[in-house]
Parts: sequence; C-alpha cells; structure tokens
Amino acid sequence: MADPKYTAKPMTISAPWLSAPPLKAIFDTFAKAGSEVRVVGGAVRNALLNEPITDIDLATPTLPERVMEIGRAAGFGVYPTGIDHGTVTLISSDQKFEITTLRRDVETDGRHAVVAFTTDWAEDAYRRDFTINAMSANAHGDVFDYASGRDDISARRVRFIGAAADRIREDYLRILRFFRFTAQISHSAPDNDGVSASMALKDGIASLSGERIGAEVMKFLVAPRAGEISVIMDVSGISKCIFGHATQPLNLIRLQAIEHALGESTDAITRLAALTSQAPAADIARRLRLSNADASALEAATSHHRTFTASTDAHTARTALYRLKPQSYRRAVRVSWANTNTPARDPHWTQLATLEQSWTPPLLPVSGADILALGITPGPVVGQILKAFEQWWIDSDFPTDINAQKERLTLLSKSTNFE
Repeated sequence: MADPKYTAKPMTISAPWLSAPPLKAIFDTFAKAGSEVRVVGGAVRNALLNEPITDIDLATPTLPERVMEIGRAAGFGVYPTGIDHGTVTLISSDQKFEITTLRRDVETDGRHAVVAFTTDWAEDAYRRDFTINAMSANAHGDVFDYASGRDDISARRVRFIGAAADRIREDYLRILRFFRFTAQISHSAPDNDGVSASMALKDGIASLSGERIGAEVMKFLVAPRAGEISVIMDVSGISKCIFGHATQPLNLIRLQAIEHALGESTDAITRLAALTSQAPAADIARRLRLSNADASALEAATSHHRTFTASTDAHTARTALYRLKPQSYRRAVRVSWANTNTPARDPHWTQLATLEQSWTPPLLPVSGADILALGITPGPVVGQILKAFEQWWIDSDFPTDINAQKERLTLLSKSTNFE
C-alpha cells in the first residue's frame, strides 16, 4: 500500500534526450494507443543531478503482451527480454529501451522477487530501493516524486524508501548499492539508518551471486568517494562479506590522491588491486566473477607491484615496462605507490609512474630468422639462443648498436651451452 505521508511534488526536467527522436517515437506511439509511458529511475535522477545519462528505462501500466503488440504495430524491434518480470526491450531507431510494466512485490527472499502487475505509479515507486531512484518523468518532463526524492537530490543524500532493513531484506544487493550511490553522489556522511541496517544484515550478502556483487563493486570503485566510503565498509565488516578478506581502504584513498596528482581518469582494476592488494588476486577474481581478461589484469597489478620501491632505479623500471607492457606496468606502479606513505606528488614515484611518456619499450631487435641465418639448425636451440640474447639485451639496458647486437648473437650461436 502507498504510504500516505508521501505526496507527488510538481517539478520539471529539461533534457535533450527526452525529446530525441528515438524516445519521442515511443512516447507518441504509446500515447496514440492510450497507454502512458514514463522514464523511471536513474535517468531522472541523473537529469536532476546534471550528470550524464547512460541507460533510459521506461515504465508503463500497460501489460507486457499489449506492450509488445503496440511495439510491433509501430515497427519497433520487440524482444521479451524479461517477460516474467514484465520487461520488454524495444528498439527505436537503433536505440534500446527497456519498458517494464508497473509492479508490486508479492514475495521476496533477498535475491529474487515474485511480482504482480499494478496500474498504480506510487505503488511501483515504493517498491524501489532509494528515494532518489523512485521518481518518474513523462514526455513533457513533468517529474512525479512519491518518496521525497527531490529533497534528497537537493541534499545529495541517499536514503532507503521507508525502513532501510525492509528494503535490504527484499534484496541484499541493496547494501552494496547504498554504499555505491553514497560514494557516487553524496557530499556528506552516509545515512545513519542505511549504515545501521546494512551492518545488521551484512551476512545476507553471502546469498548473492558473484556476478551481481562483481558488477556492483566495479561501479562502486570508480565513484568519487570510493576510498572514503570503503573505510566505513571495512570497519563495519561489510567489505569482508564482499571480498572474503580484509581490505586496505587507505591504499585506495592514497591511489585516488595519486590519480588526481597525475591528472588521470579512474581505472576500476587498479583501484580494486589497491583495495585488495593483500589478498590473493585469483580469489578476489573468483568471488567477483571477473572476466578472464579482468582477472589476468588484476593478477598482473597485484603480483608485480612489489617490483617497485622508493629505490627502484631507471633500468629496473625500464625492464619492468618492457616485460609487463604499458597497461600492466601503469597499474603495478600505482598500486605499489599507494601501498606506501609517500606523498602523491613525490618526484621519484611520479617519474616511475610516467616513464612511458619519456621512454617507449623497444622491440626485440633480432628474431629466429637471424639465428637460422648464422647456420643454426632449426629446433629448440633457436629459442634458447633467442632467450639468452634477449636477457643480455635487457641487462645491457636495451643497446641500439647494431654491431654490438650482431657480435653478441654470433657469440651465442657458437656457444656450447645450448642443447
């Protein structure tokens, strides 16, 4: 039932995407069919915060079968992507929109919900997680606010709708979302009720799939206040429930300062590596169900960061950049730097972190063909000689003198140390 203390508050948003042809075509089509459609959730929230819009989600009191019928008649691409929960994907001018029939929860278990459809916009709003995510907007930009979301937007505050514990018990992922949105938009301390309820119910995180947790963690990590909020999550035991290990939030705070000093954009893998640098990377990757590429990147960032110290010389740094390749090198240096108490503008660490701006790793100047040209019989020995040459070349700090290279390669080809 709708809470009578909440009332709709008239306000308007103006955004170019609201009148863009793909979305306008959907508004017009459903209006002609006698069906109301509104933008809901994140797009409305971000419009009010003057932040970028990524996905535009829609809602309607019209049943899914009728939504598909209207969409097909208008020539939209129609896909029943989440039909059991009332969601249909419409493709308008190559742009994807998910449109979901208004719902109310019948039963929840902390992970999944059994829903029933409704025609009550307020009832659908009250089943959402936070006040700032419960607003909707029609084609004219009129915003409908049933849960005081506008007030919380103005205060840049993240609050659960109703009792925080009730909302969390409906879906334990909301614990992570609470801290993620707080780190994203809030300028003050997290809502006390939200923190208290999250701490009390944190064990419910274990019931969530790794995929859902991982997706939320990666969004959290790139938020402006991720380091600061991760301190609260660590001391409250919530991070341990997420990662299975103690975290190092101060490392993440230091990394953010380093990013700022270097003028760099955020990188979720680097931040994850800094936050969990004392834990096995393979375990973290498994718990978060990272892709193979991200798991490998995390392993590289955490396993090699001990290569770098306050006394790392230029040759060691160049060798690491050559061996690791630029992206892994960048991550490893920054994670190593964040593991120290060295200031974010330290000249030595800055030089290590920006090495690739002044030195490009060269390509190995010889190949197997060069070795064969010296009369070496094809076989394993070719690879052994090539490896020995590369090690000499690296140890000699990547000499470019062609005669010196030829001399060394000839010497190695005459060696009896290879079989």
